[in-house]
Amino acid sequence: MVSAGNIRFAAVGDIHCKKDSGGTLRAFFAQASKAADALLLCGDLTDYGLPEEARVLADELSAASVPVIAVLGNHDFESDQQDEVCEILTRAGVRMLDGEACEIHGVGIAGVKGFAGGFGRGALGPWGEKAIKQFVNEAIQEALKLESALAKLRTPRRIAMLHYAPIEATVVGEPLEIFPFLGTSRLEDPLIRHPVTAVFHGHAHRGALEGQTVNGTPVFNVAMPLLKRSFPDQPPFRILNVPEIERVGEAAMP
Repeated sequence: MVSAGNIRFAAVGDIHCKKDSGGTLRAFFAQASKAADALLLCGDLTDYGLPEEARVLADELSAASVPVIAVLGNHDFESDQQDEVCEILTRAGVRMLDGEACEIHGVGIAGVKGFAGGFGRGALGPWGEKAIKQFVNEAIQEALKLESALAKLRTPRRIAMLHYAPIEATVVGEPLEIFPFLGTSRLEDPLIRHPVTAVFHGHAHRGALEGQTVNGTPVFNVAMPLLKRSFPDQPPFRILNVPEIERVGEAAMP
């Protein structure tokens, strides 16, 4: 049931469900359902991207009583069976986003996996070998998918969910040498052109909890290992309360 005045979103990434994870996540998903009106899963849903892992996760998600929206992470691509992983989770009722948008309780959600490449002046450029250009093009294509999804949203309140980080601030804490592999500021550009209420991502298990885009949008790193370490006495998900401004506006109309 939606709480009066707010829509509550629980967000977490990097669940890394394994073949033997059966029975270990049900209580967690039940807790998230009690605390929120929708659950956002920010990639690395499985550990090796195996259909068997996806089936275990789908079974565990049966304990969730709220809408579940998800994007894939790099681990979900490991076995080159990501399409089957998506199909299994979709059949289980999960709304999988890959450059698409949806609306939950009047809040627009745009989702994409994202990609690596580095941040700011340290971002890799499309110059030199063909392999470098292909790598950079992958990041550009993910940014374009995010832009397309955001452009479709017409709701006053919007959320972007990714796996890779769109800003450097939320990967601080990881070894400096791997920063370029944790995300790219190319993913930040669409968030500037299409402002959102908040951004969620995972991937950086030892990163920082919060940061913001250059235009002040809050960005939350919700990697489960980070949340467990930062809040050991709490369930490892992040709650965002989004005001129901649409309903307020409708109530004021004659």
